[in-house]
Amino acid sequence: MIPIITAFERSPDRGRGLARDMRVRWALEEVGQPYDVRLLSFEAMKEPAHLALHPFGQIPTYQEGDLALFESGAIVLHIAARHGGLLPDDADGRARAIAWMFAALTTIEPPIVEREAAAYLERDKSWYGERLPILEDRIRVRLAELSRRLGEPDWLDGAFSAGDLVMASVLFRLKGSSMLDEFPSLSAYVARGEARPAYKRAFDAQFAVFTAASAG
Repeated sequence: MIPIITAFERSPDRGRGLARDMRVRWALEEVGQPYDVRLLSFEAMKEPAHLALHPFGQIPTYQEGDLALFESGAIVLHIAARHGGLLPDDADGRARAIAWMFAALTTIEPPIVEREAAAYLERDKSWYGERLPILEDRIRVRLAELSRRLGEPDWLDGAFSAGDLVMASVLFRLKGSSMLDEFPSLSAYVARGEARPAYKRAFDAQFAVFTAASAG
């Protein structure tokens, strides 16, 4: 059965590959699983039909038969567990890869998203100029820690895994800033993720949605 995922009809990232359905697309491409996409407007995301799939009215969701999932990390973990290629065969390696997924979503991503939210919602506030350096320092602390742990290897724990997929997708959110450039090992890590053929296929698929929406 071909799974169905949901994505923005008109993504606010303007085709930069930052919407969270990108992680799911990438994971499906890595394991060679065909999928269908149901595009949603912002209004449809708050309607009962979608809220039955995602109680918080967001994207992505994942449906396969009677199974319905929400939250990109949970969906990627499900894909990785069901198909070969994104989790190591040994139990300890699998556990470490999953730990890196959690680290990406609960330790690295929150300060990055908080900075983005401040830029959107607080830029015109009197305190924004003082708050921004504080937010960026929090990110730099985490990036420094991650950079030390990564070191010279290509990936976080041996071969590329779901942990790297989620971590790289989080770091992509910093590409518009100079902070990632301060950590050459992380810049190279992100570049390796972007160079993967599965990532390119996923990006092209998501970008095609933006192109079609813009043309319409």
